[in-house]
Amino acid sequence: MGFRDALATGRIAFAHLIRVWHARNGWSHRVLPALAETLDLGRVHNSQLSMLRNGKLASPGPEVFLALGNINRWLAEHAPQGHLDPDSDQILILRTGHPELVEALSTSALPVVDGDGRVLGPGDLLEVFVGARPAPAAFDFSIQEEEAAALSEALAQLLTANRPWRQCRDQLLAAYPVSKRSRRDRFAEVMAGQREFTAAELAAELPDLRRTLAQLGAAGEEELGPERFLDLLRLKARSLAAPPRPKAANGVSDLASAIRRELAG
Repeated sequence: MGFRDALATGRIAFAHLIRVWHARNGWSHRVLPALAETLDLGRVHNSQLSMLRNGKLASPGPEVFLALGNINRWLAEHAPQGHLDPDSDQILILRTGHPELVEALSTSALPVVDGDGRVLGPGDLLEVFVGARPAPAAFDFSIQEEEAAALSEALAQLLTANRPWRQCRDQLLAAYPVSKRSRRDRFAEVMAGQREFTAAELAAELPDLRRTLAQLGAAGEEELGPERFLDLLRLKARSLAAPPRPKAANGVSDLASAIRRELAG
């Protein structure tokens, strides 16, 4: 692979890493720039972060990676349990600059780590961006946006065992190991068929979806790795796919016909 190809691949991988990092924590795009400013960890602007998320920032300056790497290390140091302790001294610092950060980080503050649990610093993130190293496996699931809806449907059918949501709602929500309200609501809506995960949301959810399976006693985390789990979802999504059914000549859909058959007994 040539230098330009590696750079293009790295930029895409880094964009995915940033999107999954945000989705996994349930952060808005303002969290990282505000955190860098409040704690004097470097400088990264909202516009730069937005372009990084979309793979459109071709040549960010070194200060961007310095800020993101410093933030990542700060999270690992001050939020070792995955969220900022409400009694932490850091809460007072954040409250004076950007009080909205307190709620965001008290709920979820997961850093980017590699497969060995090592926290990625500025140099590591730069290497991902230029294609010199792959993104950590947990942040590198190649889920395409166009397949996210089908995978969401397959996931819902898998976790509900194709039963009505109302019959398994309480059991599934008890097994889902996430406390953040917005993520729990989103998970419930996907399971109920009311919405779909985006590609980044689904990639961010994979570790907790595997924990959900483990909590249910359906499959252990080590028994069903993330790549295998995603492969199974794709296989199920393909089995669910079917050509669109034609409408009747009078414009009545097949759904209406099926309902009439149900009414007729």
